[in-house]
Amino acid sequence: MTATKTTQAHMRMHSILQRIATGPELSKDISLDEARDATVAVLHDQIDPVQAALFFIALRMKRESSDEFKGVLDGIREVVDGVTAKVDHVIDIADPYGGYNRTLPAAPFLPPLLAECGLHPISHGLSAVGPKFGITHHQVLQAAGVDVGLDSRQAAQRLSDPDTGWAYVDQASFCKPLHDLIPLRTQMIKRQVLTTVEVLAKPVAGKQQTHFVSGYVHKPYPPVYAMLARHVGFDSALLIRGVEGGVIPSLRQDGNYFSYHDRGEEIGVDIHPDMVGITQTLRAVPLPENLPKIARPGDEIAIAVDIKDAALAAADAGMQALNGKQGVTYDSLVYTGALILKHMRKYDNLKEAAEAVRAVLDSGKAADRVK
Repeated sequence: MTATKTTQAHMRMHSILQRIATGPELSKDISLDEARDATVAVLHDQIDPVQAALFFIALRMKRESSDEFKGVLDGIREVVDGVTAKVDHVIDIADPYGGYNRTLPAAPFLPPLLAECGLHPISHGLSAVGPKFGITHHQVLQAAGVDVGLDSRQAAQRLSDPDTGWAYVDQASFCKPLHDLIPLRTQMIKRQVLTTVEVLAKPVAGKQQTHFVSGYVHKPYPPVYAMLARHVGFDSALLIRGVEGGVIPSLRQDGNYFSYHDRGEEIGVDIHPDMVGITQTLRAVPLPENLPKIARPGDEIAIAVDIKDAALAAADAGMQALNGKQGVTYDSLVYTGALILKHMRKYDNLKEAAEAVRAVLDSGKAADRVK
């Protein structure tokens, strides 16, 4: 990068920080183009780390505008190594990149399940990121023996392989400049705009359509995610209110999701586990009581158990569920698997979709797609 471009990037960032970092009443929004260019400059290492951190924190403190969300996402998308798979439809499953710290994740095993149901799903994430530093898809799939080092092209090829039909691709492969910001993000401690938008990076698209599936906890997020999903060209979106912000709803209480098709407006739908024949006393897969504990003085967010052992426990539970063992992990896969199949209009109602998922799990065929 030339010295002139670096100087221009510093001057523009100086102007941006003067406007967005002046307190809750005086801070001003910046344009989509400014947010994009500032993000690209950070990702190209043209900006001092202190100013880069201030940029992301100031956006969060004043609350990001729609154009700022879009601009930061566009900046990330400019450096994403994105590809189009040789399949018509791709299901893009974006679970929280920060992982889980109160439950064992079952969602890493949704892609092989859905592949056996005739879909072409891809999941993505990274090994660990703050503030949660929880159990991630990367860690669980690696514990299950899955290759988590595929690049975007290799992942896309897996989608068209009839024996596999699904893949995981890591941010370290499809967006290395963003992945390289993890140390800086760790020093920032708190959640930033990057946490919200990175899940929409869209590393692998379908020839005809690409469908976004993600989770949320807080009510303000579905409109934001739906807006951003339409912005980057996701043809449909399914946004599920899930445990710890993931894609699997509570197994014991009322829930809801928002969805849109053909890039239209999102619509909210109420759901309950009994709609898919689930009766559970637990809301999600619990952390095993025998996991080694990790002391983290002064940190109230990061997980307090050994990550490696937790990932191994999640991998074992997931593989058993894919082989038909009933329990909380099995029910978790039934619930969200049915929601996705219905969203993709494979079935008219959740009951029929759930029956189809159970038949696949009981056959054990989805487990064969993992290795």
